[in-house]
Amino acid sequence: MRVILWGAGLRGGRSLLIVYRQLAIHSNNSILGYNAPMTDRATSSASGVLQDLPSVDELLRTETAISIAADVGVRFATVLARRAIKAVRSDIRESSSNSLGLQNLIERSENKLLSEYKKDRASHIKRVINATGVVVHTNLGRAPLSEKARRAIVDVAGYSSVEYDLASGTRGKRGEHSESLICELTGAEASVIVNNCAAAAFLVLTVFAAGGEVVISRGELVEIGGDFRIPDVLVQSGATLREVGTTNRTRLADYEKTINENTCLLLKVHPSNYRITGFSSAPSVSELAGLAREKGLIFFEDAGSGALTDLSEYGIRGEPIIADSIRAGVDLVAFSGDKLLGGPQAGIIVGRSELVDQIRKHPLYRVLRVDKIAYAALEATLEAYRKGTSTQEIPVQRMLSLTKTELSQRAAKFFEKLTNADLSVEINDGHSVIGGGAAPDFQPETALLALSHPNLSPERLEFGLRNSTPAVIARIAEGRVVLDLRTVSESEEDELLNILNAI
Repeated sequence: MRVILWGAGLRGGRSLLIVYRQLAIHSNNSILGYNAPMTDRATSSASGVLQDLPSVDELLRTETAISIAADVGVRFATVLARRAIKAVRSDIRESSSNSLGLQNLIERSENKLLSEYKKDRASHIKRVINATGVVVHTNLGRAPLSEKARRAIVDVAGYSSVEYDLASGTRGKRGEHSESLICELTGAEASVIVNNCAAAAFLVLTVFAAGGEVVISRGELVEIGGDFRIPDVLVQSGATLREVGTTNRTRLADYEKTINENTCLLLKVHPSNYRITGFSSAPSVSELAGLAREKGLIFFEDAGSGALTDLSEYGIRGEPIIADSIRAGVDLVAFSGDKLLGGPQAGIIVGRSELVDQIRKHPLYRVLRVDKIAYAALEATLEAYRKGTSTQEIPVQRMLSLTKTELSQRAAKFFEKLTNADLSVEINDGHSVIGGGAAPDFQPETALLALSHPNLSPERLEFGLRNSTPAVIARIAEGRVVLDLRTVSESEEDELLNILNAI
């Protein structure tokens, strides 16, 4: 049995817990009136086993805990140790077996501690190899940044001139170069940058339509990824949405007859990954711009993915080109930085200078503005567009430009380097996905590496790839694990080969 004596500690007023883990008691002896029979620890009851659990201090003295503490620190190692002991205690209570020795309990607690440590490490953001073929993969961070954008982030990670004019030695304008580049590339008079496109739309409606009405087509009140509904965000601005037309057909006259003295703004929203086909119609951007001018209203377009260049040569059609919207007379346009643009997460607003100035002066802008890291990455990305080298430098642009022939050749060369005899590989025709809500009805042709293993199910094989270092994110199709090299950079191919050859 266990005898516990509590006494005042000598340091810091702490209590000193003295535990005698085992006390030999002869069958004829009695302590405090309790006749204790002889008991073997290995055959003790569940309650006895629980008493033999190692303390947190004992667990922290094991080699496993010492190694973990060196990585995460003693404080968090203690948290993990408590979780581990709690988990072992729960296992014992639920188990029908009570034959656990002291050493077994320590080993089980160490194993649980290691498991808790690995679980915590796995929850951290890590670099992954995207072999899914989804170019703008929201779950994997959307657009991968260019090498120059990555270097720019590292360069400004310390102190930087984000809001300091080096020429005059005085306070400077935040994001000035990024905004200048955006205006140059879109033809807009002015621009401002916030943390994402939803924030951009929310900010515009807050500034110009709070307490008033916004006219929008029913066909554009869409829900996109992650249960994100456009109207749910927009109404938080304090504006009232006035729906016009029907889901599939909206006419210019529908907007016109809905406009009243409370109308502040006409809104057009890009439907993202939703498309209406067949018997459908909607006014053009230029028609809506003309109506807004006639009525003295602001016309705002939420363009979503935000293409700066014409991507029709790659088969991507129907995505708004920002410069075209500005030329058509749209007053304000918002678009994403981390989708077709290929930069960091950002919501970019472009348009008439007097309107952008009002946005910049609104208190909410300071809440939603971006930091030096986003500005640096965005500048590097935009400069590639200005130089005309976006297809070579920006990963999203480069991936979109790859043809099926090029991908087939890459897949064949990759296949030749595989040396794992247990891995069966075929090169099959397939399709990639643009992702990020862009061009949902277009899936470019590609060449897929289809994998199978004699001792592993597709699910186990996919799990193994997903838990490799770095993690390889693949997909399962027709009973095989498939890899699409469209979204695997050439610099990642050697890592991917090593992982596959080691399975």
